[in-house]
Amino acid sequence: MCGIIGYVGDQSALDVALNGLRRLEYRGYDSSGVAVVGAGALRTARRAGKLANLEKLLSEGSEADPMPGTTGMGHTRWATHGGPTDANAHPHTDCTGAIAVIHNGIIENFAALRAELEAIGHELASETDTEVVAHLLEVELGNAAAAQAAAVPEDVTPRPTRPGTGPAPGPGVPADRTAEPGAHPLTVALQRVCRRLEGAFTLVVLHRDFPEVVVGARRNSPLVVGLGTGEAFLASDVSAFIAHTREAMEIGQDQVVEARRDGVTVTDFAGEVVEGRRYHVDWDAGAAEKGGYPYFMLKEINEQPTALADTLRGRLSADGAIVLDEERLSAQDFRDVDKVFIVACGTAYHAGLIAKYAVEHWTRLPCEVEMASEFRYRDPVLDRSTLVIAISQSGETLDTLMAVKHAREQKARVLAICNTNGSTIPRESDAVLYTRCGPEVGVASTKTFLGQVAACLLVGLYLAQVRGVLYGDEVAAYVERLQRMPDLVERTLGRLEPIRELARGLADAKAVLFLGRHVGYPVALEGALKLKELAYMHAEGFPAGELKHGPIALIEPGLPVIVVVPSPRGRAHLHGKIVSNIQEVRARGARTIVIAEDGDVAVEPYADHLIRVPATSSLFAPLVTTLPLQVFACELALARGLDVDQPRNLAKSVTVE
Repeated sequence: MCGIIGYVGDQSALDVALNGLRRLEYRGYDSSGVAVVGAGALRTARRAGKLANLEKLLSEGSEADPMPGTTGMGHTRWATHGGPTDANAHPHTDCTGAIAVIHNGIIENFAALRAELEAIGHELASETDTEVVAHLLEVELGNAAAAQAAAVPEDVTPRPTRPGTGPAPGPGVPADRTAEPGAHPLTVALQRVCRRLEGAFTLVVLHRDFPEVVVGARRNSPLVVGLGTGEAFLASDVSAFIAHTREAMEIGQDQVVEARRDGVTVTDFAGEVVEGRRYHVDWDAGAAEKGGYPYFMLKEINEQPTALADTLRGRLSADGAIVLDEERLSAQDFRDVDKVFIVACGTAYHAGLIAKYAVEHWTRLPCEVEMASEFRYRDPVLDRSTLVIAISQSGETLDTLMAVKHAREQKARVLAICNTNGSTIPRESDAVLYTRCGPEVGVASTKTFLGQVAACLLVGLYLAQVRGVLYGDEVAAYVERLQRMPDLVERTLGRLEPIRELARGLADAKAVLFLGRHVGYPVALEGALKLKELAYMHAEGFPAGELKHGPIALIEPGLPVIVVVPSPRGRAHLHGKIVSNIQEVRARGARTIVIAEDGDVAVEPYADHLIRVPATSSLFAPLVTTLPLQVFACELALARGLDVDQPRNLAKSVTVE
């Protein structure tokens, strides 16, 4: 969840770090900090709160450059261990002040490691799990120096040392026999430390005496390398360095990267050299800028026609076959599938619920949708004939990643739907479909949700095509209709001023209920989630048919109830039922806000506010009915004076379970 940037090169490391953090602040904004090595010193600065607090601290110094140096790093935090205070902000240092560490993730065995360190005299100044890494590195480097001075034989493992002393009793770490003779001491120390850590982590490390390198490591948490000319970057997201280079390298699971001006070296935790996969980022810095909008979310809502078109572009081959980005499964593998699971979290989970209707309708395969955080803990029945579809915007969502690993262990086939090239979940999967929506900075997903829905529909069509349930011309006809959806999205966005005005008038409302049927139910869930995320309001989504089984007790005079109405053409049997639901809540004094397609006159007598969307196929309707709910939540939050890009307590990429 935290934002990380590391740099070594010829530029001011402080400037690079701060510029990178501005692009990464959506990943966490409880506190921030920087560290720079230069002029024989390691300097750090940290502040609780948003990045502006750190920038203010740095600007208050009397020196023009408060932190000179061309090697450094920065961090913006989403708090896990310890509250968002100055003391808990990263970077964290060791007893000597020579080592600085920043961290994303959770070190699950930190309490035992902390007790071990304190028993040998180390004093830790924060409540975080991160700080133990700085002290463990101090131990490892001290051991190495003591071993070298005493000419300890290769097969003897030095003991942990007390701060400022020689070897002391305590558990040791196995000697690194596989590291290259010329491996950097900081790299070797980090390899050793990582072998002791449990949990999920990305680590980036600096040392006062080694200004020529920045070293990073990852396990179940994102880390990517930026490759410049005479400079290198480490980051949790390519957006941190996209203004400097679009050439990147993936860092794999349980690997350490040593970044220098002249290049990078990647090793595993045992010290064996491995090859990182290079790739080119196909968007530029301008895509991650606000482009004249006051908030990223407003920009990203309006980018949805383009994002949807990019998701769909090039998906149909000359012979009518749907094209996936990466496919390590054969057509026969897909034909062998007899059950589908969709695993995802949050907004992606709602995209999966929509996908269930399409997959079952087109393929006649049973399809279950599971919250990824629950999937592996209930011991689902999986085998080689099960297809697991994992949906994640970042490709690093830890709950979803763990579900993918569990599925692979059970021999299930896994297909990933993801927006981030080179991320972990696609690498762990058998096939990949990238949504290609470009960077999404607003924490509450908008354009990536539409991309996920479209990608799920494509996967459903692909399965139907490969399995022979739909003919090629039928699939092509569906894809052609899908490819017309960006124009309908554009039209919908152009007619939403009434819902903006309505939202501003409801800024003081205490709660809002959302109702839907068929694919309108997951849309209702998504609308409620957006309102919770952005406006901090109580909001709930229900299947409209469940209203009379309990939730109708919540209805009181004036309560806003938003109803997503199915098409009277495509779902006529459901349409009449939801009109009855609208009458039920209106009879009890609710204020009805109805989202219905053009030409639906049956709802008009029962809608206090009627929001029109273009008519389309029932399974494609969420691509337009979601838009008024996004705009409603955004406008209501703005009317309350809230920051829609960085809602409280949230972060864009969830890399802890």
